[in-house]
Amino acid sequence: MATTTYERRRGELETYFDRTAAQAWARLTSDAPVSRIRATVRAGRDEMRATLLGWLPQDLTGCRLLDAGCGTGAVAVEAARRGAEVVAVDLAGTLLDLARTRIPAELAHRVSFIPGDMLDPTFGRFDHVVAMDSLIHYPAREMVEAISALAARTSTSMVVTFAPRTPALSVMHAMGRLFPRGDRAPAIEPVGEGVLSRRLEAALGSSGWMRLRTQRIQSGFYKSQALEMVRR
Repeated sequence: MATTTYERRRGELETYFDRTAAQAWARLTSDAPVSRIRATVRAGRDEMRATLLGWLPQDLTGCRLLDAGCGTGAVAVEAARRGAEVVAVDLAGTLLDLARTRIPAELAHRVSFIPGDMLDPTFGRFDHVVAMDSLIHYPAREMVEAISALAARTSTSMVVTFAPRTPALSVMHAMGRLFPRGDRAPAIEPVGEGVLSRRLEAALGSSGWMRLRTQRIQSGFYKSQALEMVRR
């Protein structure tokens, strides 16, 4: 997918997660005490992760799974625990280093933590793809292009998240500018659920993909919507 906007935003994300806020994200994804606002984000992310994992088979033995934008590896660990071979990709090498220290030793052989672009075709084909909060920084058109690229190499299901376009989310984004500059993530790109569904249908309907279910998660400053797509 050759788009300069995608490449520019990808660079911003790499800088933020790998250097600017690596310590903040390491703390957020641990059990360490955090501020009240970040505690709501942690709770929302935990609920979202449980939702996406709940949509995957409990037994993933023999399956190959891509954790696209894996961060510190929580999804990858659970998928490996269910028997999957996991390719866990993230732009931030710092977070991947942390993920390698957190994975239980008995599961480490099932997960490959790889720095790079989640859309890189050299990673091969997959049975399932999970993209938790890794596409929310891209406009709708580029989000659909990214999902289409992943769909071309996926046989069974994709579970992804997007930022739903709502007045409340717009207010929260505005308030988020009050954070210290070094703690701010690159901008999230809200998209209407109907707009995204129509674009995905147009892009993937003819290749056998369909939307199965969706669920919105909101916890304080965290608001994201899960979407499951499966092959007919």
